[in-house]
Amino acid sequence: MEQHRTRPSNDGPRRGTPSSPPLPPQARRRPGGGRRPARPVGGMRPGPAALRLPSPRLTGLGSGLFCAAAMFLLGFLDQLLFGASLTAYGVLFVPVCVLTALWVRAGDVLTAPVVAPIAFAVGLLPVADGGGGLLGRMLGLVTGLATQAGWLYGGTLTAGLIVLVRRVRWVQRRRRRG
Repeated sequence: MEQHRTRPSNDGPRRGTPSSPPLPPQARRRPGGGRRPARPVGGMRPGPAALRLPSPRLTGLGSGLFCAAAMFLLGFLDQLLFGASLTAYGVLFVPVCVLTALWVRAGDVLTAPVVAPIAFAVGLLPVADGGGGLLGRMLGLVTGLATQAGWLYGGTLTAGLIVLVRRVRWVQRRRRRG
C-alpha cells in the first residue's frame, strides 16, 4: 500500500533569499551587529550583583494563590511566634501586598488589589480567636476583620497604587509601540 505525504514539501525559498517573508522583530539584527541580548537565566534582572532581585511573573490566579498561601503561612507563624498578634499579622500583610502587586504579569495586574483582601481573610483563619467551634471561629474572623480594617485597607491601597502606576506605564508603552 502506498503512503501519501500529508505535509507539503519544503522546496520553497530558503531563509535569507529576497523572496522570503520578513523576520519577526525579535529575530532581526541590531544596527550595531549582533542579536538582541538573551534574557537573563533564572528570572533575574540584569544589574550589579548586590542589586539583583527576583522578578517572577505570576498570572492573576497565581498571584491570588501566592498571596493567600503567604498570608496563611504568615498567620500560622504569627500564632506560633507572637501568640496570634493581630497587629503583627497586619504589619506582615503590607509587604505581601507589595510583592503580589510587583510580581503579577502586566496583563493581569488589576487582580492584585482584588486578591489582597481575600488573602487577608484566609490568613486570619489561624490567627482569629475562636472559642467554641465553627461559630466561635467565624465570630473571631469577623472581629479580626473589623479591628484590623486599617491594615487591610492600607495593604490593599498600597497594592492598588502600585498596580495603577504599573498599568499606566504599560498602557503608555503599548501606545508608543503601536
